[in-house]
Amino acid sequence: MNPITILLIVIVALLAGMEGVLDEFQFHQPLVACTLIGLVSGHLQEGIILGGSLQMIALGWANIGAAVAPDAALASVASSIIMVLALDGGTTDPTNAINTSIALAVPLSVAGLFLTMICRTLATGIVHIMDGAAEKGDFAGIERWQVIAILMQGVRIAIPAAILCFIPSETVTSALNAMPAWLSGGMAVGGGMVAAVGYAMVINMMATKEVWPFFILGFVLAAISELTLIALGLIGISLALIYLGLKDMAKQGGGNGGSGDPLGDILNDYE
Repeated sequence: MNPITILLIVIVALLAGMEGVLDEFQFHQPLVACTLIGLVSGHLQEGIILGGSLQMIALGWANIGAAVAPDAALASVASSIIMVLALDGGTTDPTNAINTSIALAVPLSVAGLFLTMICRTLATGIVHIMDGAAEKGDFAGIERWQVIAILMQGVRIAIPAAILCFIPSETVTSALNAMPAWLSGGMAVGGGMVAAVGYAMVINMMATKEVWPFFILGFVLAAISELTLIALGLIGISLALIYLGLKDMAKQGGGNGGSGDPLGDILNDYE
């Protein structure tokens, strides 16, 4: 990689790390981070494909109580860099590079949890420093330490990203090309299964008897090859508008004991 590309990748990694805490511009989301790294490295199409695949996995990641979700920022940035190194090295099978990056994303995200724990442990000390500044009325000091804490979250991704960028691309390509067919095929299957598991986690959290018919309709319609993504989107919007219209009708006729959820009322009648 040339120095400008490395600098741009490190900037994207820094933003992704900070967004892992801020959650404002979503730079840490795989679809955004992988696309940006693909853009600055000259592999935009591959970056979008990788980001879309990893986004399906990250859909099921959420912080619940004391349980911290895997680190999507490090998984996105590191796997993208590995893919770019493989492509720059002239790999004979770009699809293999993408599948391998998908398979490596999960262990990378778990490794990112360790870095997150370190940063959050250090952040507790920064909080006490900010408390001391607040007692003195030092608002500039509070803001300064807040910026330092946010930058610390970005640096935890930027440093590993910079280290990966200095790995010779020929080394990554040779490692991928040396993989036997059973291993590369297994990674491809594993990457596909991981994405399916991530989407299944989302369905498990959202699924109720009221929304299952829409899930079923969506999967059936998606299997029709003649329908484009635009057509599927329009069908989804139409179903949503129909549902909202029925819901408004149910509210207007609320004297009949309806719950305000027309589909739920219909299903309840059959129980």
